[in-house]
Amino acid sequence: MQAAWHDKLTLLLESTGDGMFGVDLDGRCTFINRAGAEILGYSTAQVLGQNMHDLIHHSHPDGSHYEEQQCPIFLAFRTGRPCRNDQEVFWRANGSRFNAEYSSHPVIDQGEVRGAVITFTDITQRKQTEEALARARLELEQRVAERTAELSQALLQLRQLSAHTEAVREQERKRIAREIHDELGSLLVALKFDVNWIARRVTDREPVADKCQTMNRLIERAVEDVGRIITDLRPSILDHQGLLAALEWQLQEFADATEIDCDTDIAAAPDAPAPEAQQATAVFRIFQEMLSNVARHAGATAVRIRIHLLPHELQMEVADNGVGVDASAPAARLSDQDSYGVMGMRERALHFGGALDIARGDDGVGTRVRLTMPLRSTA
Repeated sequence: MQAAWHDKLTLLLESTGDGMFGVDLDGRCTFINRAGAEILGYSTAQVLGQNMHDLIHHSHPDGSHYEEQQCPIFLAFRTGRPCRNDQEVFWRANGSRFNAEYSSHPVIDQGEVRGAVITFTDITQRKQTEEALARARLELEQRVAERTAELSQALLQLRQLSAHTEAVREQERKRIAREIHDELGSLLVALKFDVNWIARRVTDREPVADKCQTMNRLIERAVEDVGRIITDLRPSILDHQGLLAALEWQLQEFADATEIDCDTDIAAAPDAPAPEAQQATAVFRIFQEMLSNVARHAGATAVRIRIHLLPHELQMEVADNGVGVDASAPAARLSDQDSYGVMGMRERALHFGGALDIARGDDGVGTRVRLTMPLRSTA
């Protein structure tokens, strides 16, 4: 009966594809299966009785000596604790090495450790695949980093171009407004003087006098329209009285045009710097777009405006009680609406290091648009 079990155990060991051997307390091989001997390049007879550490585990991957006292395989039966390792190499009979995954389990008989059983397999191909994957991943990460840097640089250049275009546009608006004021405004004033001169000399000719009065009213209307066009192009108050005065003027224009109730708080800290010209223009245009959106889309009856110039930062908030953002819209769209107006505000803010946040208003009512921007002093 015992011989039959021995034969079955031998058959089982010889049938497995993994290498397997046993060692006694001195580390000498007590058995090794055929797969194990073939992997190591030895015959069974060459291995039996040999110190397995000295035979197959004597050196680290770099060739340096591997002390037996540090060998995890032997520690398994010397400490009574099993181990598993896939970071070391075994050495073949021909002096070559291979990446090995092994496990060592102590053999316990009647409560005493008699040795250990070690199972191992050649994982060189797996290691090579892992290294190839690691190299491919590293190469991919480098290419992604390079592409990201290229895209970031392209985005930066695009934003710089956008900012330059906006600055050129503002300069052109300023030039056109000045020319309209100087040229067309002067012509209209001269024309008004001429019509008045004619009117004083035709008082006895009623039809002509009436025509002069009509022409006078048309000229006055033209003067008002020219003034409005000049202001739309470039409010002179922004250049002559500064950002806060321009914002207050724009808010008054909004309130008069829409008759929306405005709760306003505009203040500047005593040590707050005056923004430089281009930044002031950007803030003014963002504020114009905020109010324009309220007038065109919100359907609001009241709006709350908070504008604070602090020593290092400008804070601006416009909140209305209107229809607000569509409740079914994804949360991401609350801060990135598909709107050229919103994109324009955001780009202006980003150019000066600011941030634009768009969200639902308090208690989910209306819309709140908030701008924060570090201040650039004119000094």
